[in-house]
Amino acid sequence: MLDKYNLRNPSKGTLYFATTHLIFVDHEMRKETWILLMHISSVERLPITTTGSPLLVRTKTFQSVFFVIPRERDCHEMHQTLLRLSQPVHIDELYCFHYKQTPDDLPKSAGWNFFDIQTEFQRMNVPNDQWVLCTANKDYELCDTYPSEIYVPAKATTAILLGSASFRSRGRLPALAYLHHNKAAIARCSQPLSGFSARCMEDEQMLDLIRRANPNCGYMYVVDTRPRINAMVNRAAGKGYENEAFYENIKFQFSGIGNIHVMRKSLQKLVETCEQNTPSMSSFLSGLESSGWLKHIKSILDTSWWIACAVAGGVSVCVHCSDGWDRTAQVCSLAALCLEPHYRTINGYQALIEKDWLSFGHKFTARCGHIACDGRERSPVFTQLLDCTWQLLRQRPEVSKSLQLSFLVNYS
Repeated sequence: MLDKYNLRNPSKGTLYFATTHLIFVDHEMRKETWILLMHISSVERLPITTTGSPLLVRTKTFQSVFFVIPRERDCHEMHQTLLRLSQPVHIDELYCFHYKQTPDDLPKSAGWNFFDIQTEFQRMNVPNDQWVLCTANKDYELCDTYPSEIYVPAKATTAILLGSASFRSRGRLPALAYLHHNKAAIARCSQPLSGFSARCMEDEQMLDLIRRANPNCGYMYVVDTRPRINAMVNRAAGKGYENEAFYENIKFQFSGIGNIHVMRKSLQKLVETCEQNTPSMSSFLSGLESSGWLKHIKSILDTSWWIACAVAGGVSVCVHCSDGWDRTAQVCSLAALCLEPHYRTINGYQALIEKDWLSFGHKFTARCGHIACDGRERSPVFTQLLDCTWQLLRQRPEVSKSLQLSFLVNYS
């Protein structure tokens, strides 16, 4: 295994393919390197050198490992084996479906009942006089990417829900994501199908009911996490953003977080910076700056902190981007993290991910990892959440004081 900081003294050892891990054992140094197979994002064969056939393994945790295999045939076989193990074609090829438990193991049901969305909202004192459980999506007919149980304003009729869903991209109507103790709420949705002039009375009523569900403030914010120019381009395609002339007592805010394509390019440049052949402090800092990664992290944190401050000040906020499952999930969960001490515990952080990411239909299959099977870079949306959480841990004493997510320190 090559060490780019010490190329003259590479680690020599044996590679083992375990059921769940790739393990490199340096017998001389008595050191083991374990790589979880499901953490591998790409495996690449590099041009043959005089010492052997290089194999580059990149992981979803930003780890890059170089192996030099003496024989080209062995390198080819290892490359194919790693691809098959780390990127199974069918879901039933995953190890969990073949695992044979022993009597001393945990039951197969362990962990599956960890999160219950009703229990999570009951912790926020929901349902109540202002917010109720809606069962209109029990068969996922209202929105196939929302949970079967969503919470909406108590006065929202079926006609309002159906009308609002039909006016929102992919049917992702405004729904409750978090309720603060002062009755200010964070709601989330997708962009409206407004175009340049279309309007929907039911959608306007839906946002007005969200505003009225907070009796302590006469207005609310709608935060569009996209740059304004992006929203205007979508408007030309029949989508876009809310027309201020149609929505009363609502203040609009654009936050300017980059889209998936921007984030992909940023991540690619960041990885290239971390994999420099002859790294130096100046080249690393220059590459980090040109990648724009920290600029994107800052824009996500700025938006999340702004939303948290608005809610803490008693003003409800409705958040969306294009489809409402990338940037929306980021800022809603981070704002809740700032507002709610419970989410700063291990169990609370797990519940936050279950609620704001899994329940509301984040496309983990298409989003997690850096390199997809077809070689295209994926969006590092969830990775950015972890980075933002770590930044909060370090930069905001009022948040990090009770933050018990010590495991995230290792993420740095």
